[in-house]
Amino acid sequence: MSVRQTLLAVTTVSLFALAPASAQTLRYANQGDLKSLDPYTLRETTTIAHHGHVYEGLTARDKDLKIVPGLAESWETPEPTRWRFHLRKGVKFQNGDDFTADDVVFSADRVRAKGSDFQSLVPIDAKVVKIDDYTVDILLTTPNPILNSQWDTWYIMDKKWAEANNAVAPTPAAATTPSFASLNANGTGAFTIESHQPGVKTVFKANPNWWRKPEHNLKEIIFTPIGSDATRVAALLSGEVDVIEPVPIQDISRVDSSPNAQVLRGPEIRTIFLGMDQIRDELLYSNVKGKNPFKDVRVREAFYKAIDIELIKTRVMRGLSTPSALMIAPQLFKLSGDFTRPKFDPDGAKKLLTEAGYPDGFEVTMDCPNDRYVNDAAICQAVVGMLARIGVKINLLAQPKAQYFAKVLKAGGFQTSFYMLGWTPGTLDAHNVLQDILGCRDDPTSGSGNNNLGGYCNKDLDAITGKVLQETDTAKRDQLIKSAFEILSKDWGYIPLHQQALAWGVSKKVKLTQRPDNQVLLYWATKQE
Repeated sequence: MSVRQTLLAVTTVSLFALAPASAQTLRYANQGDLKSLDPYTLRETTTIAHHGHVYEGLTARDKDLKIVPGLAESWETPEPTRWRFHLRKGVKFQNGDDFTADDVVFSADRVRAKGSDFQSLVPIDAKVVKIDDYTVDILLTTPNPILNSQWDTWYIMDKKWAEANNAVAPTPAAATTPSFASLNANGTGAFTIESHQPGVKTVFKANPNWWRKPEHNLKEIIFTPIGSDATRVAALLSGEVDVIEPVPIQDISRVDSSPNAQVLRGPEIRTIFLGMDQIRDELLYSNVKGKNPFKDVRVREAFYKAIDIELIKTRVMRGLSTPSALMIAPQLFKLSGDFTRPKFDPDGAKKLLTEAGYPDGFEVTMDCPNDRYVNDAAICQAVVGMLARIGVKINLLAQPKAQYFAKVLKAGGFQTSFYMLGWTPGTLDAHNVLQDILGCRDDPTSGSGNNNLGGYCNKDLDAITGKVLQETDTAKRDQLIKSAFEILSKDWGYIPLHQQALAWGVSKKVKLTQRPDNQVLLYWATKQE
């Protein structure tokens, strides 16, 4: 088995020999909230996983992250710019409506509409054509051999339901008033929503009419957000909840030594990184007026070299992180070993700032979530101290993810000057990073740069990204990807930090599948009485 296969292999905890037949209630707690039930509001792994219990895509990914049929039972490419999908017959939405091609066409329009955080999943210039009730063609302007690689998370919605409930438009992450689709759901998946109280509790009930044969034995899932690390761990150890994510690094040994729970560990393919606003002529949140320091490559290089990644690994992450030289996990790009992370060099960073005209540094606000990634706020606090050593004063704004994403994402107007973000490429391929995170966002029709919060832009890199999409020779494609990352490195466009390790707390009564994309998918869970 190759290194990639080993690292992407599913990790499964099996703590009892035979799952009981009786239906069970599973209680799940996460550090973050489930704000909106609209499947196009927030492209964030935990939220996507929640939605995946109710909604489904044309494709799915199995326990090994392989693409398998979903609401489409098969597909083919009769010609390079045309994909044909054959839809599954006899599938019903949870309100009883039939699933048909009309729902696919509607969902393609909705996912690309203003306010959607998933616009790049379906090319903006693609035409989605209904051939008959159970056949859909996707017509492209250029070949795209990985078109459906993210369609396991492009969840299909019921056109009739959306139109009847004034939910045709997607709910933006920055919305201040909840829409019908953000408070209600109607999918084709394994569970229905019985109740949803944002910030308090969401109850999922097993869908008795699900078209698949269930692999779970659950009658309901009760999800409760618990932001406090200590409270979340205590709830697991006392048996009040069955699954928690994440287990705080400092509590892993404690959970493992408990009689009724253990930690499910594994590698993650998400990269945590820092980004800088490089597009505005003046930063939104800085004491520098009339210009943008981050437009100077020397300032970006200085910030990069001021970060002591080994200290973050040993002190903040307690060894449970893999420092990264790239914006993608090494499991997903086999030439990643050709890149070396620049050495920590605070003296050199200070010199670069002086050369750029900031001998005394400057002041800037940093946006950071405090309930999304492992030790996210602590990492940001460490960065504050590191940048202080080169004279930069960071005003840290660490917020719950709902407020954080509403501010910094496209729907909120990219309102950030300096930020932390994590990214798992939905395609499990470098092209996703090149397009969504590194792509220029100056052309709204291109579908690129949707999550490029700082507006980094290099047209040469963009041109390579287009070639990567169409290149079918693996060796040539890898060289193209390498050249793109070389451009990024010379530009000092981002500051990659690390890949964090997965740590889920699981009751010894529960059997659960853990994938390296960190989606907690409970339709594969069984619980013992």
